[in-house]
Amino acid sequence: MRWRQGRRSTNVEDRRGSGSGKRRMPGGGGMKIGGGAGIIVLLIGMYFGVDLSGLVGTGGSTTGLSQTAPQSSGQSPANDEATEFVKTMLAYNEDVWTPLFKQFGKTYQPPKLVIFDGGVNSACGYTSSAAGPFYCPGDYQVYIDLNFFRELQKMGAGGDFAQAYVLAHEVGHHVQNLLGVSMAVQKRQRSVSKIESNKLSVLTELQADCYAGVWAHHAHKNNSQLLEPGDLEEGMNAAAKIGDDALMSAAGAKVRPDAFTHGSSKQRQEWLYVGLNTGDPNQCNTLS
Repeated sequence: MRWRQGRRSTNVEDRRGSGSGKRRMPGGGGMKIGGGAGIIVLLIGMYFGVDLSGLVGTGGSTTGLSQTAPQSSGQSPANDEATEFVKTMLAYNEDVWTPLFKQFGKTYQPPKLVIFDGGVNSACGYTSSAAGPFYCPGDYQVYIDLNFFRELQKMGAGGDFAQAYVLAHEVGHHVQNLLGVSMAVQKRQRSVSKIESNKLSVLTELQADCYAGVWAHHAHKNNSQLLEPGDLEEGMNAAAKIGDDALMSAAGAKVRPDAFTHGSSKQRQEWLYVGLNTGDPNQCNTLS
């Protein structure tokens, strides 16, 4: 990606080295994950997740997890390349979604990006770095431990566009929150079975994938050919690597479609492509 000449967003808070990772539970406790299903959810969250606590209840956190978090380097430079990269990608997201919302008579309220290491407290509770990047609907903020990019590389989903896809996916959840999708899904999930709730989660995640594609379509068009040869392949490869079926297989677990919460590799690739190809948010109607 030709990103280095892009502007840097100032809507970023760097909490690395601030002690923000100290575990603190919000009032009312939080969602606990454990057992076999919890391992599957953890793997999905670790490699490309969103903090779903905001969709399945008020408050919540991914507690009781045994996965080891990515190791921090112990440094928190304010201008290292990964930091500059996510600041630039956030700016590109702001520059795409602001006019798109305006076209539909709405005002885009950009999310704040919080960079942390080890773990972080949010309106959704405490979350370990092991859960991966996430969006908290309760405070309108995206959270990321930049060591996560190393984990992407290890699982064969590296590359700058794959990393940009990670951030754009989380911003896609912010778009859903602004449009009222998150609240509608949350309300519906409370009245259906676990299997039906999982299906709703899949549709929500696929829409965020499609929105990530919409972002890339316009960012490339508006910024002097931002994407380079090979970038789209990186994105499709990342979508395949973080499909529920791929993650379950990699974990040695039986592939159970009824336990999917993010979608299969094929589904994630298909919806990312819809957004990339059309650039039209109205085409991302997975929940219709």
